[in-house]
Amino acid sequence: MSVPRSHDLLRDLTRRHFFQDCRVGVGAMALASLMQPSANAKPTSVEGTLPPGFVTGSRGLHHAPKAKAVIFMFMAGGPSPLELFDDKPKLRELHGQVIPESYVAGKRFAFIKRDAKLLGSVRKFGKHGQCGADVSELLPHFSQIVDDVCIVKSMATDVFNHGPAKLFVNTGSPQFMGRPSMGAWVAYGIGSEADDLPGFVVLQSGPRGPRGGAPLWASGFLPTNYQGVPLRSGKEPILNLSNPPGINADRQREFIGAVNDLNALHLGEQHDPEIATRIAQYEMAYRMQTSAPELMDLSGETQATLDQYGATPGKPSFANNCLLARRLVERGSRFVQLYHTDWDHHGNPGTELGKSLDDRCKEVDQASAALVADLKQRGMLDETIVVWGGEFGRTPQGEPRDLMGRDHHIEAYTMWMAGGGFKAGTTIGETDEIGYYTVKDKVHVHDLQATILHQLGIDHLQLVYKFQGRNYRLTDVHGEVATKLLA
Repeated sequence: MSVPRSHDLLRDLTRRHFFQDCRVGVGAMALASLMQPSANAKPTSVEGTLPPGFVTGSRGLHHAPKAKAVIFMFMAGGPSPLELFDDKPKLRELHGQVIPESYVAGKRFAFIKRDAKLLGSVRKFGKHGQCGADVSELLPHFSQIVDDVCIVKSMATDVFNHGPAKLFVNTGSPQFMGRPSMGAWVAYGIGSEADDLPGFVVLQSGPRGPRGGAPLWASGFLPTNYQGVPLRSGKEPILNLSNPPGINADRQREFIGAVNDLNALHLGEQHDPEIATRIAQYEMAYRMQTSAPELMDLSGETQATLDQYGATPGKPSFANNCLLARRLVERGSRFVQLYHTDWDHHGNPGTELGKSLDDRCKEVDQASAALVADLKQRGMLDETIVVWGGEFGRTPQGEPRDLMGRDHHIEAYTMWMAGGGFKAGTTIGETDEIGYYTVKDKVHVHDLQATILHQLGIDHLQLVYKFQGRNYRLTDVHGEVATKLLA
């Protein structure tokens, strides 16, 4: 029988002591403050450390909230309101004529020229619901929920290229990658009710990801634990989340404990908030090994619910993502963003306002309407903001391409909202007779951002973060709460 050498014995005792006893020391204190789930999260404080850009009084609820979660269905590419929501008989009457110079003087366009001809829509519209909302034949399911929806025909933005425009809607800035996204601001400001799922989740559908990519849901200069977490369909919703072969739950828990203790000791020396973020992410990843697969498993939903959404368990789709969004907010996630791509209908083969638009509408219409109806039936709509729309609209002028299409348009377009204190059964804003300019109740992108925050109990003027010597906010130096949208 061999006798262990003294330094080997000391090494084993030291490791055992570290794993068993240090968990009640610095690491445990760090995790105690970091891991407290709260709907109204307070600034992280570990050994006196605060985020470097923290501004006293900026976080938490500033007033009583009307909602506690957001589901943002982002139609990447810019859906055409003239084919979906904003019927223009005068535009059909003027079809083929050159747009008057008074409309386009001094304007820039992505692809067309100022003498492009007007393009009347061939889609049929009808009035629906008790509110009498105009809805295209392309959205038969949406037409059934219009009395629960606030349609805004007077949205406006500042930039007409896809990447910058998507950044603008999501981060409040069209040109600076590195600004926090709206979901990150919300998670930073009021925390999350979920302790085993991310507070900000991203779900994607369509043939590719949106132009702009990960910066659309990044945390920017905020601590990285507030960034959006993309969930994938299938058995592994998050890459590298599952244990490797031979690692059971006990060994995984021991590993996480050891790493967090080391990180906590490092935090005590360096006072770097990103170390605190790393501790929190290890703990969240450990909990999500159980919660994420359960979340993604739709087999427990009733067949009636699956049929309502048009969802098929195990088959990636926008419909599945809408149902997952409901499941996420049920479990306490604060901000869920669904990206659906290929709404860029210029008129090239495969991207025209004909079959391509038909296909996109078929992919999203049933599920987006089902989401609103399902939330309402479960008593969740009042406390959940649902948003549908893209980065801009489409021009009244057509494009001289092979098939019918429209260029990017920033002056006026349509989005809709439901729940969370938004005024149901109403249409806000009007455009002129050809759908070019807003003539009533303009709502800028910054105004929409301010309004969403307001309904969550956040004053967009107060939610700030100091970075490189300047206080930043989601709405930059702009934005007003659009009270006409609210009940």
